[in-house]
Amino acid sequence: MHVDQLRLDDRIAIVTGAAQGIGAATALALADLGADVAICDQLEGGLAETAAGVEARGRRCYSEVLDVRDGDAVEAFAEATVTNLGAIDILVNNAGGGFWATFDKVSAKGETALIRENFGTVANCVRSCTSRMNDGASIINVTSVEAFHAAPGFAVYAAMKAGVQQFTQSLAVELGARGIRINCVAPDMTPTPGDDGLSQDSGALLPGLHPTPLQRMGTPEEQAAVICFLASDLSSFITGASIPVDGGTTAAGSWKVRLDGTFGM
Repeated sequence: MHVDQLRLDDRIAIVTGAAQGIGAATALALADLGADVAICDQLEGGLAETAAGVEARGRRCYSEVLDVRDGDAVEAFAEATVTNLGAIDILVNNAGGGFWATFDKVSAKGETALIRENFGTVANCVRSCTSRMNDGASIINVTSVEAFHAAPGFAVYAAMKAGVQQFTQSLAVELGARGIRINCVAPDMTPTPGDDGLSQDSGALLPGLHPTPLQRMGTPEEQAAVICFLASDLSSFITGASIPVDGGTTAAGSWKVRLDGTFGM
């Protein structure tokens, strides 16, 4: 093992949902490690800031405002990425989102929107990018710890994240012959502008208890660090895996840490 195995010099990466939060932090981290980055989002202002940050690090950036729920738009973006930067080495499927509501309050239209936003986006990007990828490339899907356990108020969202995890496992087998690795990062307790207020709406933050066993919230940069590890040669024998980046909430299960440091159920 050598530190150079973490470097991503001259590799071509795509990051979706890169205008803010985990997507923006990931695009900048990939550039710090030497990658050229193609980014997309629906938020034009934030996307321009991320693009400027990538270029300020001395790396090339191709940026496009688009909705990754639109398969034709994703196809055109993937082709433009290859034209402007080169064949793809890294794909980070970060775009997604949801809202808190018990299932009886979720309309059929709302359900379809959640499916398209959290599963359809991933399928669109994988479909368009794999034929344009170099052998030995890496795909990282950003899911959620809600893929692992009950998520009242987020039933459809959680089901889609679990679906992406299963999709990842199946594609790890399908793509293995080309050396393409595909893995998940499952965040939790990482505030970002895209989910502002969800923790309060869902009641995930309980008075008198720390948010995680590490007794703090996470940051987008901590998620980006694990994504970069999975993109790098340091993870060359990891595929089909899902890594919780959650401060220990998945491991803790129903155990919670009180503000005085004691714990209980």
